Amino acid sequence: MDDAVLLTEFEECTLPLELWTHRAHLRVGYMYVRKYGLDAAVERMRSGIQRFNAAGQIPEAIDRGYHETVTQAWLRLISTYLADESSDQCSESFLDAHPDLGDKRVLLQFYSRERIMSWEAKRGFVEPDLAPLPVASGFPSDEAGRFSW
Repeated sequence: MDDAVLLTEFEECTLPLELWTHRAHLRVGYMYVRKYGLDAAVERMRSGIQRFNAAGQIPEAIDRGYHETVTQAWLRLISTYLADESSDQCSESFLDAHPDLGDKRVLLQFYSRERIMSWEAKRGFVEPDLAPLPVASGFPSDEAGRFSW
């Protein structure tokens, strides 16, 4: 599915739930950060995911539904990669160039499981407790550009 179709189906809440994967979240986040910048991307993702979840009748639970800290953390990571490169590529190419973003465990480099899976973190953004989220040119990584564990 190309970027335009994914974005349209997400925004219109017509994307089949089984296609709303981690990668699809990242793809939409990439498109929003690239087009609108980080702050506006956070607002768009928040309202979009909440609307999409409501349309799909996804219940709110500690491990389901919208999660503010998880959403913001992923968007911040995407934004950091974008700040360090000139990217006008499609979302699939961007994610293929940054495969570490596809690993959900990446956030556990910054957050303990207890902190990230708390109601406080779900309802509002909380700062990491293990390591600060990276900023442009500040990723903790190895020479190949992968996140270090």
